[in-house]
Amino acid sequence: MKVLIDTHVFLWAVLEPERLSRTVKKILEDLQTEVFLSAACVWEIATKHRLGKLRQADYLVKNFEQALSSLQIEELPIVRAHALKAGSWPVEHRDPFDRILAAQALLEGIPLLTIDPAFEAFSIEVIW
Repeated sequence: MKVLIDTHVFLWAVLEPERLSRTVKKILEDLQTEVFLSAACVWEIATKHRLGKLRQADYLVKNFEQALSSLQIEELPIVRAHALKAGSWPVEHRDPFDRILAAQALLEGIPLLTIDPAFEAFSIEVIW
């Protein structure tokens, strides 16, 4: 199984794993699962940390490689097709980070692990 994780799922997996649902924990703990983190999530975390909106992410900003490695998470780069879909998708949702995650999940054919109800507007598979 392959999954893409939302920013909050990554933050919770590293900093507050007790906040994850049982389903998500089970998926993340399964060694057969390929877990991907979008470059958009890294950008979102770094931006919010810089703005003082995500102070608890100080460890992550300084140790991203270690955090990814410890959870066996692979990076998912943003490519042209992702950007075009995110930018042109006729969905009323303004958050660029959410739009790119939804586009990546759709185009890569993998479910998104998230609790965020905003993703219901997109035609993607969501698991929580």
